[in-house]
Amino acid sequence: MVVKVYGPECACPKRGIVCPIEKGVDFEVVPIDIFKGENKTPIYLQLQPFGHVPVIQDGDYTLLEQWLEVEAHEISPPVYNLVIHIMLSSKLGITADQKLIQESEEKLHKVLDVYEERLSKSKYFAGDFFSLADLIHLPLVQYLIDPLGKEHVFRNRKHLSAWWDDISNRPSWKEVLQNYPPPNLS
Repeated sequence: MVVKVYGPECACPKRGIVCPIEKGVDFEVVPIDIFKGENKTPIYLQLQPFGHVPVIQDGDYTLLEQWLEVEAHEISPPVYNLVIHIMLSSKLGITADQKLIQESEEKLHKVLDVYEERLSKSKYFAGDFFSLADLIHLPLVQYLIDPLGKEHVFRNRKHLSAWWDDISNRPSWKEVLQNYPPPNLS
């Protein structure tokens, strides 16, 4: 089976094209016209739930990078805003922006709905194996649950809740929490 690289022939997808060339792997480019919204079609969204490009697919596997991008661009910004405006506003000497808090919570819910859908199909983000795609979420989700008190946003989603219970109970994460506790912000 040939590796497929989905995306337009512009900057970001080129990193998806250079990978198989670098490794000497046969591949096929599947053009996706983002200006026509082809990255938002139901078929494409099955490959990449947020419509990001590129997607690299090798049989049943899609490249891990897409989940790294999702963490960086979809979940990190709203969590960061919540941390700054709920936890740290008084320490930073700023007024908590209630509108931004509300917008961030709404964005977070949309992202977590997509995560729930993905985790209904596999135990972890990249498949049925724990990977960097899961690991990178540990610190942010930990902040959401404690000290931000947003555990309910995970517990209200069956597959996301099971995923969190699994990854947050890994010995490596327990060791991190024990040896490197969060700072005391009170």
